[in-house]
Amino acid sequence: MERSDVCARGVRRAEPRGGSSPRDPGPRPAPEGDPHAATGTALGPLLVVVLALACGGDAPAPREPASAPQAPSAQPSEPPSSAPATGKPAVPTGNLRGNPELGARLYAMYCATCHGPEGRGDGPIAQTLVPRPADHGSAEYMATLSDEQLYLVIEKGGAAAGKSPLMAPWGGILSDSDIRDVVAHLRSLSGT
Repeated sequence: MERSDVCARGVRRAEPRGGSSPRDPGPRPAPEGDPHAATGTALGPLLVVVLALACGGDAPAPREPASAPQAPSAQPSEPPSSAPATGKPAVPTGNLRGNPELGARLYAMYCATCHGPEGRGDGPIAQTLVPRPADHGSAEYMATLSDEQLYLVIEKGGAAAGKSPLMAPWGGILSDSDIRDVVAHLRSLSGT
């Protein structure tokens, strides 16, 4: 259907009779004795005017559809102004492991959708993500990551650590203490 056939509210505009449409052979005579035959003829032009007004007459052209969203670059994001001169975002040092039981609750709330309840990278939406979420239950993989790296990825997102940009930054939602609790839970999942 062409744009001229539909107004901005989605109401189909009336097409003129007389064979202008391949499906419309033209005007049909009113059946004998139809008391509404004259009324239908008089209401036709009125209906066209009402529909035109309902559609706003010359409705603005529809907006061009937005282009498909671009996947964020896998390049690390710009470091915040408080970052050290090395260009890496600042991460607390020392003991970064909090309470694993509290971390388990936070993990279930914020992480399990992608990483799964046991951290195996098999959450409900994991199949739709490329690359797949990390397997936090893998001792071999988790042993390659420091607590500082885990803290950084949780706080600033995957792109900040050179990982997948699909890993969202949780620093605006989770407090420092919350992030430490999640780090402790991650270590309990993998036994590292």
